[in-house]
Amino acid sequence: MLFEELNINKSLKRNIAAMGLSETTLIQQRAFPVIMSGRDVLGIAQTGTGKTIAYLMPCINMWRFMPNNPPQILILVPTRELVVQVTEVAKKLTEGTSIMTVGVFGGVGMVPQAEAVREGADILIGTPGRLLDLVLDGHITLKNVKKLVVDEVDEMLEQGFRTQLGRVFDLLPKKRQNLLFSATVTKDIDVMVDTYFNGPARVEAAPMGTPLENIDQHLIHVPNFNTKINLLKYLLHKEEMTRVLVFVSSIALADKVFDKVEEEFGEEADYIHSKRTQSQRFRAVKGFGEGAMRILIATDVVARGIDVSNVSHVINFDLPVEPEQYIHRIGRTGRADKRGESIAFCSPLEKDKLEEIETLMSNTQIPVDEMPEDVVISNVLTDAEMPTYKMRNSFMETNAKPGSAFHEKSEKNSKTNHKVSHETKMRQKYGKHYEEHWRNKNK
Repeated sequence: MLFEELNINKSLKRNIAAMGLSETTLIQQRAFPVIMSGRDVLGIAQTGTGKTIAYLMPCINMWRFMPNNPPQILILVPTRELVVQVTEVAKKLTEGTSIMTVGVFGGVGMVPQAEAVREGADILIGTPGRLLDLVLDGHITLKNVKKLVVDEVDEMLEQGFRTQLGRVFDLLPKKRQNLLFSATVTKDIDVMVDTYFNGPARVEAAPMGTPLENIDQHLIHVPNFNTKINLLKYLLHKEEMTRVLVFVSSIALADKVFDKVEEEFGEEADYIHSKRTQSQRFRAVKGFGEGAMRILIATDVVARGIDVSNVSHVINFDLPVEPEQYIHRIGRTGRADKRGESIAFCSPLEKDKLEEIETLMSNTQIPVDEMPEDVVISNVLTDAEMPTYKMRNSFMETNAKPGSAFHEKSEKNSKTNHKVSHETKMRQKYGKHYEEHWRNKNK
């Protein structure tokens, strides 16, 4: 469907066209009429399906002027990077209108953000923690919020925002429209929906665990970490690797992989994780998005805020702990009807994770590629890869029955619970002289 065919105002149509968009995605097409009806919505959409515009477009279309620009639309997201991304899209969609958009997040000083929201924020986008800080300090009120959007709900709960979300919900007016968007639906989400929302309509762009059709997936079995490094460097030298997002599952691994990649590719690479400063994270995402560098190494948490077009390849350096994260990862490529490519490295220690991922994708097996001949197979193992040996404990070996002692007690150490008479004690003391002793004693 064309955006021109939707019942949206002229300024929205103009701004959408200015963004180079003409056709709606499936989630945009399906969510629009339901959101416009005023119902609560639970939108199921994978990364890269256009869900940001799917909720912003109808919300902006229904916005009406109010004096003093109080927040009418509140959007909660899990990361600072995602605040920036959503804020940029909202500002593009409201270009040339009187709608004011403000993004707030932690990790930076609160004073400039407090001043910004006091000047007016029709659309307020933020992380739960910083939003609560601003509300509780009296910088802003949520009493005029008409639409609440919670984006990346699954990631919100995964990061432990449950309590903060509950506090925000309690501060909002009861009469409001709630829009929740997530790539997966868990039991925790079902509980939250039942507790706080009014039977939202479920809108799906694709069933959970469905890999995007415009992404070519590949799998390479790799024996160990150091061979993974050799393979990664080999692949990054290929001409078609124009903008590569490399996923790792931990901060320590991100540091380690970056150090190895930087040795060979220098300023072509950067990395982001939650321990890096805010300015370092923003600089890395901006440089990657603008093409200043073509390799970005990222952990799953901060990667939710990376909305970069034209990512040519996603490389899973290691497989994620949660199989759903695999879908999130590969969804960073193959956007806007362009084909993308994902490559996953799988070590022997990750075979169980691979099975879980393929089971999630309706038992779809990821096509396996052979290890390139030019890649050096390393025999050097990390501590985690070193084989472990179980030592035989001879002290525990016994022929005794279960529950018995390690050895039988000797007769002299055996104790019996009976009373010994005085005469017996005397006989034991004097032996054969007992009778003589007894007669002498009684003379």
